[in-house]
Amino acid sequence: MTKAKWIVGGAVLLAGLGMGGYVYFNGDQRGQVKYKTARIERGTVTQAVTATGTINPVITVQVGSQVSGIIRALYADFNSVVKAGQVVALIDPVPFLAKITEMEGNLQNARGNLARARADLALQKLNYDRANTLFEQQLNAQQDVDNARTAYETSRANVQIAEAQVTQAGAQLKTARVNLEYTTIHSPVNGIVISRNVDVGQTVAASFQTPILFLVAKDLTKMQVDTSVSESDVGGITEGKATTFVVDAYPNQVFTGKVVQVRNAPITVQNVVTYDIVVGVDNTDLRLRPGMTANVSLIVERRDDVLKVPNQALRFKPSLLKGREQTGGPAALASGKREGGGKDGKSKLKVWLRDPQGEPVPVELKTGITDGSYSEVIEGSLKEDDEVIIGVDMPRGPYGGGASGSLPPGFGGQPSQRPGTPRGL
Repeated sequence: MTKAKWIVGGAVLLAGLGMGGYVYFNGDQRGQVKYKTARIERGTVTQAVTATGTINPVITVQVGSQVSGIIRALYADFNSVVKAGQVVALIDPVPFLAKITEMEGNLQNARGNLARARADLALQKLNYDRANTLFEQQLNAQQDVDNARTAYETSRANVQIAEAQVTQAGAQLKTARVNLEYTTIHSPVNGIVISRNVDVGQTVAASFQTPILFLVAKDLTKMQVDTSVSESDVGGITEGKATTFVVDAYPNQVFTGKVVQVRNAPITVQNVVTYDIVVGVDNTDLRLRPGMTANVSLIVERRDDVLKVPNQALRFKPSLLKGREQTGGPAALASGKREGGGKDGKSKLKVWLRDPQGEPVPVELKTGITDGSYSEVIEGSLKEDDEVIIGVDMPRGPYGGGASGSLPPGFGGQPSQRPGTPRGL
């Protein structure tokens, strides 16, 4: 026998052995299904709404200046602890001292004008009385009396004008003194400086709006998380609800708080309506800092010591196996439908237990709230420690994928990538 014949014979023999082994190890297992189960337990189920917010002080006071000028001194910096009334900055007072001197001179001038007007009034009063006396004695004409009366009335008006000028000059002097006091900036509250916006030598202008020199947080031991939720989720959120959140600075620590305000003002961005939610937080240890980003879970409902079923069990549908038995292919597995409906045409919610022969047995139930992994069981015959089917382990075979637990698309709760196939709950 030639060398070529030996090679061909060996190849045929190897192919035969491979086909026989394949049939031996896989052919008989083609129809076998091994179920994965999970135990029904009692525990806590919490339904929550997640959102992202920002940590802020409850009260933040802007310390500004009502007068313009050059910053001569700063007595507070970032993170400085300040008391109410404490001096935190000083604006150059020299221009304001000069203004006070000018206003004092104007006041003195106005007072002098008033004294002169009063003296002239007294003189015109004497002239008027004298004219009246002479007229009664028929020693002068009526015109002389009228002229004297006019001069008297004019002098009396001049006195009123002078008195008004004195009042005006006094008000201007008072304003100048108040402006001088405004050159010394005081903290309005007890707190901590979280922002300083000026430096020594910088000119601040208060012509159109008050310049902000400092931001003072009144009390950093009490913080709040400002977040927002969509209109579809805001219905279950009320004041007093418990919340939890985490921040990037402490990823392994869960902070707690409660909802203190659900604001009614809607915020619409690109046709999406949201509402602001304010969460109060105790920050006695001062670990939370203003501006931190918080990932918040707003607890809507909480059920303690209830039966809970894995959501995987709610997604499992053994009707998918029928197509596999008939065709043996994953296409049939992907064609399963939700289990039948009642008289109202609505689908019934079921989970599946195994009977003594290993076949799936349906159990109807009604669920309540869910946390995404487990759902609360509020009606049904399920009991604690019952084992429900959550999926299958596909055996090695032409459609099994070759590894334990690998499923074809759309089978055992895994979403299919092809349109028209069932998806998980």
